[in-house]
Amino acid sequence: MPKKRSGGGLSPTQQAAKFLGVSVLAGAVLAGIALPAVGALGLAAKGSVESFDELPANLKTPPLSQRTTILDADGGPIATVYSRDRTVVDLKDISPHMQKAIVAIEDSRFYQHGAVDLKGVLRALNKNARSGEVSEGASTLTQQYVKNVFVEEAGDDPTKVAQATQQTIGRKIRELKYAIQVEEELGKKKILENYLNITFFGQQAYGVEAAARRYFSKSAKDLNLQESALLAGIVQSPSRYDPVNDEAEAKRRRNIVLQRMAEVGDVSQEQADAASRAPLGLNISTPKNGCITAVKGAGFFCDYVRQVFLTDPVFGKTKEDRARIWNQGGLTIRTTLEPQAQESVQESVKDHVNKSDDVATAATIVEPGTGKILAMGQSRPYGFGKNETQINLSVDQGMGGGAGYQPGSTFKPIVAAAAIEGGMPPTKTYASPYKMDYPTPVSACDGRTWNEKGVPVENENESEVGPYGMKEATAKSVNTYYVELISDIGICPVTQMAKKMGVERADGGKMQQAPSIALGTQEMSPLTMANGYATFASRGMYCTPVAIESISQRIGDKSKSLEVPKSTCSRAMSEKTADTINTLLRGVVEDGTGTEAGLGGRPSAGKTGTTDFRYAAWFVGYTPNMAGAVWVGDPAHKRKMVNISIGGVWHSKVFGGQVPGPIWRDMMSGALEGKEAPDFTLVDIPDPARDRDRGDDEGNPGDGGTGGNGGTGGNGDTGGDDGGLIGGLIGGGGNGGTEPDPTFSLPEGFIQGQGNGPGGRR
Repeated sequence: MPKKRSGGGLSPTQQAAKFLGVSVLAGAVLAGIALPAVGALGLAAKGSVESFDELPANLKTPPLSQRTTILDADGGPIATVYSRDRTVVDLKDISPHMQKAIVAIEDSRFYQHGAVDLKGVLRALNKNARSGEVSEGASTLTQQYVKNVFVEEAGDDPTKVAQATQQTIGRKIRELKYAIQVEEELGKKKILENYLNITFFGQQAYGVEAAARRYFSKSAKDLNLQESALLAGIVQSPSRYDPVNDEAEAKRRRNIVLQRMAEVGDVSQEQADAASRAPLGLNISTPKNGCITAVKGAGFFCDYVRQVFLTDPVFGKTKEDRARIWNQGGLTIRTTLEPQAQESVQESVKDHVNKSDDVATAATIVEPGTGKILAMGQSRPYGFGKNETQINLSVDQGMGGGAGYQPGSTFKPIVAAAAIEGGMPPTKTYASPYKMDYPTPVSACDGRTWNEKGVPVENENESEVGPYGMKEATAKSVNTYYVELISDIGICPVTQMAKKMGVERADGGKMQQAPSIALGTQEMSPLTMANGYATFASRGMYCTPVAIESISQRIGDKSKSLEVPKSTCSRAMSEKTADTINTLLRGVVEDGTGTEAGLGGRPSAGKTGTTDFRYAAWFVGYTPNMAGAVWVGDPAHKRKMVNISIGGVWHSKVFGGQVPGPIWRDMMSGALEGKEAPDFTLVDIPDPARDRDRGDDEGNPGDGGTGGNGGTGGNGDTGGDDGGLIGGLIGGGGNGGTEPDPTFSLPEGFIQGQGNGPGGRR
């Protein structure tokens, strides 16, 4: 009879022993009957007695979290990401030594008993009762497997993990109940296979395949005797027997496993002794997880793929559903990233901008007509250290990027497209003086008008004096021409054209209804601008950007394909309009502000852009088969690009054609090397008659957009409809400038902005 405590009752251990011993001996648990009521012993996990009597499907084929592999378009690996590093393998792909070692040390009678080892229970109860403490467990391998399933299901939720491992009689009985059913439905070999795939081996390695690669840099099927014994010994306490941090303790534990294998007849004593004398033989592979490990600087693209998965409803109705699938892993994601293009982007970025520079650059390449993102990179690497960042400077705020950057004059071709699509001839001439006030009133959407007088705008150089036709005004990026143009056609056609081309604010706000949008005052991302210009390259067809080609998901020993988001294409403008814009923008790289971005004999087109105070400079350009955008600037919007060193080269003033242009040229040249060089379908745009000879620009070409940095409503708030009409004139929201735009003279009493940015005016 069990000994009683001095207080007159059985100890908790003795009470549990008595209860379990009697239950097992009576056959109550084995028969699956006479179970305690739900709740009293912690059996309420499934909510009812009825559900308790049913074996959950996840015990038969648990959805084990595995590593996800992200591949480029050619099938090469970009990165491996995982919630838990695991690769599920079949039993035939696990070394026989490993199978025998885990059974010998964890449950040597595994093949002789059922779900519950009656002999083992009695032995453990007797030993624990005599010692007065729990010195030996009695869980079978099947019971351990059941517990691991519940731990796996709990994921990284500490509360759920605690519930899955709590030391209560109720949990043990539930474990016994399911173990009985698992034995009946799966059989010994499948249970062993599942156990070896689910259990934790330390060092971020879940499952024997990940463990074999972590500790020995080999597959589980190639493990020898001593390696198998080492891994089997780790399972009992992964931290205590960690061979990386305590070789002596790990070796002692390994030798215990080897001796146990000899005792049960899996190996001879001589084999066990020889293996015990062998060194651990570790060949450690450093854990590599996450986009920070991506090759060819593709960390930001990797993170963009993750953002797509977590935000696109095609992968699940709710964000929780999508997160669960992502964390479960086992995905093989084939992306659109083209290795040649990605490598070229990174080389060009590295050649022209240092990661320690005061400013950064971001660049993106997309494929016209498909929306495929071919490359994405930036000068500040993906990471947590100095001069590193996790903000993807190429994408919108909602996809892991910032609030965007004013594109300056790279927005002007959208204004031209809206005008031409509306019937205006590309020979249209305006007076285009060096300096002028915005014409008023200007029509906006919904029957409203913009009507503010006395707000001036000027060109980059005093030598830029009209009259100009559209071709020359575009090549020289004449601000006053485009102000007159948008004033003539109205604001609404421009914002509508931008929307058709997928050109929207990076912060998700509405495009502001003010004529200054013609000069690029609305903050946008490089991906948005590259994909927008791809519409010109594809002769007027806009295609939504896509990063994923296909996804397969492995669940257990089966794989299935997942639906992925597809690019949707729509006509944004007529082919004739697109061909006209292509003709205009060819002139920019041939003899305009973008000559430094030319690709030699390969046909190309593009546009420079420089914002006021030179907080940002751009070049966005394309060939018929690739479109790319390059932005250079301070992401914090504090450093003006004057008297500045970028990539070791000193610049008194930065222009879109000088810094972003050469980056674009080099990245596109490498990306297009070896590929076809189709030409554009061009149109004839006669030069209007000239009244007088004006000569060429002196010094730096004028390409600056007068996009004010004043900010409207801090991070994009427009302050109401009327505020939107007025506010867009000076700045496009986002990070407010520290001083008003010097090219604007604000009349006294002009409506002040309500933004958070310092100096923000409306």
